[in-house]
Amino acid sequence: MSVTLLVAEAVWSNIESTGSVTEEQLSSLHLLFGKNLEKATRIIDKRGVKKISGLPSGRSIFQVVGESQKREEYLCFPGDYCGCYSFFYDVVSRGEHQCCKHQLAARLASSLGTYSGIEVSDDHLALMLSKI
Repeated sequence: MSVTLLVAEAVWSNIESTGSVTEEQLSSLHLLFGKNLEKATRIIDKRGVKKISGLPSGRSIFQVVGESQKREEYLCFPGDYCGCYSFFYDVVSRGEHQCCKHQLAARLASSLGTYSGIEVSDDHLALMLSKI
């Protein structure tokens, strides 16, 4: 794990423990993630993060709305994957970013509990995941 992600993980842990974010924590995250954090906070402000949980397993994935006019929704695992173009191009292919704005939005919303929760059957969740 990179130093950036280790520092970010410490900040996320602090946010999760209090359920709130301070200006200092936002500044630290901004230093680590730059404009992607700004974009992620806009997504959260527009209530663009949903946590989809399968029942009865409790497994979950996040669905995050994009900022384009199309308002596409991307399935993502905050630390591992997002279905958006930026994830594949900027994160995976070029290695220019640690994560995309959708992953950041999902992680921050998860840490703060500011997402919409949706419960579906495990079969439905499996179907969603099979389309990734």
